[in-house]
Amino acid sequence: MDMDTADMTDTVNLREELEAVGIEEILTQLDRELIGLAPVKTRIREIASLLLIERIRKRLNLTSEVPTLHMSFTGNPGTGKTTVALRIASILHRLGFVRRGQVVSVTRDELVGQYIGHTAPKTKEVLKKAMGGVLFIDEAYYLHRPDNERDYGQEAIEILLQVMESQREDLVVILAGYGDRMDKFFASNPGFRSRIAHHIDFPDYSEPELLAIAELMLGDMNYKFSADAREAFIRYIALRKTQPLFSNARSIRNALDRMRLRQANRLVADLDRVLTADDIMSLEASDVLASRVFLKDRSTVRSAEQARDR
Repeated sequence: MDMDTADMTDTVNLREELEAVGIEEILTQLDRELIGLAPVKTRIREIASLLLIERIRKRLNLTSEVPTLHMSFTGNPGTGKTTVALRIASILHRLGFVRRGQVVSVTRDELVGQYIGHTAPKTKEVLKKAMGGVLFIDEAYYLHRPDNERDYGQEAIEILLQVMESQREDLVVILAGYGDRMDKFFASNPGFRSRIAHHIDFPDYSEPELLAIAELMLGDMNYKFSADAREAFIRYIALRKTQPLFSNARSIRNALDRMRLRQANRLVADLDRVLTADDIMSLEASDVLASRVFLKDRSTVRSAEQARDR
């Protein structure tokens, strides 16, 4: 574009622009909601900054093409992908890149039919519901099943690709799933990779981060660890991470739910006891150590001791 088409005397106060759209509030909320994930948060800030400048450029007639905003989130379960998608939708909405700040979250089952003529209506219905906002497709690689010649996922893929291109001013699609599987999916469907502008990898949480997540969750529910329970939970995290089906923050939440059940059962077992608020709020070491994770660990220790004694 010729520089003369913009009034170069126009000035922009970036701080005022940022405050006017309120995206700093969303980024602060994201920092508060999610422990760690520094690379992810940095990338989200970069995208927010890009879109803020794009908004200003549009107002100054310095750009005419809407940027491609489709994204790929890769990482293991429980690493905050859905939460980040919700905050991304709010940022896009406040900056005027989508009409609504909504996220429609789906998996293969909501998009792919089980017989001829069933897939197109299902996919189009989901797209209609998501239009004007963000469509979040979790475990997106399951759309493509090349080993099944009677699979209808390819039909959904073709419809999605068409809409991602033709309606990109009114819909942002986020594909999510395990990193290695998403790589294979993109290799098999290059049309998707070419339409994705932002690839964001979500790392697993470290053990200290998982402990901080647990304490944040407990605080939100008006619970807390006793000193002994906290030490026991540190051991729990180290053991649980080595076991199958570990899902980061999701596994931590599930563990806390079970500990709350054990705490409630322990308290109700003594009906003559007079409870204080602190009693009701506190998880004790016994509530943690009763987990099957420790039973498996004790069994492993016993087996090792028996082998050594032979």
